[in-house]
Amino acid sequence: MTNSTFTDHFAQVAAHYASHRPTYPPALFSWLAEQAPARRLAWDCATGTGQAALGLAEYFEQVWATDASRSQIEAAAPCPGVQYHTAPSDCSGLPDHAADLVTVAQALHWFDLDRFYAEVRRVMQPGGLLAVWTYGVFRVEEGGTAAGIQTLLDRFYYETVGDCWPPERRHVENGYADLVFPFRELAPPPCAMAVDWNLEDLAGYLRSWSAVSRYRERYGSDPVPLLTAQLAPLWGEDRRRVVWPLSIKAGRL
Repeated sequence: MTNSTFTDHFAQVAAHYASHRPTYPPALFSWLAEQAPARRLAWDCATGTGQAALGLAEYFEQVWATDASRSQIEAAAPCPGVQYHTAPSDCSGLPDHAADLVTVAQALHWFDLDRFYAEVRRVMQPGGLLAVWTYGVFRVEEGGTAAGIQTLLDRFYYETVGDCWPPERRHVENGYADLVFPFRELAPPPCAMAVDWNLEDLAGYLRSWSAVSRYRERYGSDPVPLLTAQLAPLWGEDRRRVVWPLSIKAGRL
């Protein structure tokens, strides 16, 4: 069984994705390990370049990390205990009842949910845990000369590249509130995603967006340099705190 509808939105930005995407809070992986029935195997579906897989490897004997994008897998960070495979969300390559935990970080909105959930039920052991999460539009802490940064960033997100986001992006923005999740839900702990970035770090993150890649393909130019030129006098040489809302759904089979 394969997912014939897969569109690789990140083929052109895999290197930026690997280098500039934020990492997930360690407290999240600690909680997932505590809730899993065992710590033998975790399947990280749509692993991208391995951001979640690396966190899971701290707690699980084996992490089976898959992504339908070959370019993402080729850019993934090697790690002991993590096995990377190119595979769609509905065909993991795992045997029946092999996984104690299945995770999907920032990717559930791309899936055919019926087919993915069928695969989860096949590979999950009884009492296993499925956890999915997403982070939405980021905020930069302002103050003093930094006033106006968020206005420029919001304009870039919603206006400059706004029509280049795929329609599935709406699920990210509302924290997966509208996506079906047919499992016995648990209450996850509050977790925050935050980094301290300079302007160069921010530019690298922006170039990892599928919308920026699509803008370049559509209009033949990179929209990031103009934005960073506008931000430079406000951002300065400092590192500034960048924060994302993290929405988590977790449930047992």
